[in-house]
Amino acid sequence: MQDITSASSPPSTTLGYALFATRWLQAPLYFGLVAAQGVYVYKFFNELWALILRCVTGQATETYVMLAVLKLVDVVMIANLLIMVIVGGYETFVSRIGLQGHRDQPEWLSHVNSNVLKVKLATAIVGISSVHLLQMFVDVHHTPRHSLLWGTVIHMAFIASAAILAYMSGPMAAQAERAHHPAHQPPQERSPGGAPPEKAVIPAQRDQAPSAEERLRAAGFPARRLLEDFDAEHLRSFDREAVARLGKLDFVTARRNVVFAGPPGTGKTHLALGLGVRACQAGHRVLFATAGEWAARLTGAHADGRLTDELRRLDAYALLIVDEVGYLPFDADTSQLFFRLVAHRYERGSLIVTADRPPARWDEVFGGPAAPAMVDRLAHHAEIVRLDGDSYRMRRATSEWAG
Repeated sequence: MQDITSASSPPSTTLGYALFATRWLQAPLYFGLVAAQGVYVYKFFNELWALILRCVTGQATETYVMLAVLKLVDVVMIANLLIMVIVGGYETFVSRIGLQGHRDQPEWLSHVNSNVLKVKLATAIVGISSVHLLQMFVDVHHTPRHSLLWGTVIHMAFIASAAILAYMSGPMAAQAERAHHPAHQPPQERSPGGAPPEKAVIPAQRDQAPSAEERLRAAGFPARRLLEDFDAEHLRSFDREAVARLGKLDFVTARRNVVFAGPPGTGKTHLALGLGVRACQAGHRVLFATAGEWAARLTGAHADGRLTDELRRLDAYALLIVDEVGYLPFDADTSQLFFRLVAHRYERGSLIVTADRPPARWDEVFGGPAAPAMVDRLAHHAEIVRLDGDSYRMRRATSEWAG
């Protein structure tokens, strides 16, 4: 038994971990950039103090003031560039510092990838080059002609490089998306008992925005339902005002959540689909799957070592719908994956969850200690709509039998 256990780690996996562990060789480089930040802080205040002294003593000319201000701007822009490299590079290549959901997380970090980081760094360098070029032209009388010429050439080269990177980032990202999620299944086909197939990906390379019909097809709805078609006659308790308020989709723009809780057959999925359809028509990207399919999707991503990338990819969707929570129990590991999803979406994107019981009883569904923390984050910014009544399916079946 020990031999079998010891042989469970194939050489390729060990080699992969060893190669990836070399990323820590970059750590000293980032510590050096942190030290460089301190140097630029000193340089900023040194330049600022010199400018104040010259202004107070009346020795500051207009040209000097302009050059001094440009130096201060230059220092700040370089410091911001260092921040981008330190935070983005360390998060992406060296370590996991847990910035997802943190109040200080940079906006661009939620969708960072190699192409995005290249373009942002290139545009930052173009900005710094622009300041340097402006400094030379402000003090043109004391700048050699060859310096002006080469400064302009270098600046134009930076602009051309940034434009090429920006142009290539779209097709490269689309190609990576297609390679990562091959479209070998039809958009509406659902794998029974397995992970939901990738929905029809909205073409990133198109110039025009996707149409409402494209968003509806990409959402993977099992059927299209409208809020206007919802029949509440079989319900004993139904908050029409809450559903009408949700129909305005303010919860999507505010990144809030919705939970529909009630017995089977009370119309929870119909309401979730109705809101999802309306969100697609309003220009939002939506993704639908059952709780079992989401569990398979997250488990597969975790097993492949790409869970973080998968969660970031889901940031492209303003609304995720998790249907049928409560019908299948989940073990502690799967519950932890659901917690990762909810925690990642917290105040970043909206979730609609349909369940056969209120969130206070989700510990009956999700095993392990993750359920309370997940419910806390989900319900903090959530509208909980309770549906109480008999199953409309049973009522229809009874009516047909009586007829």
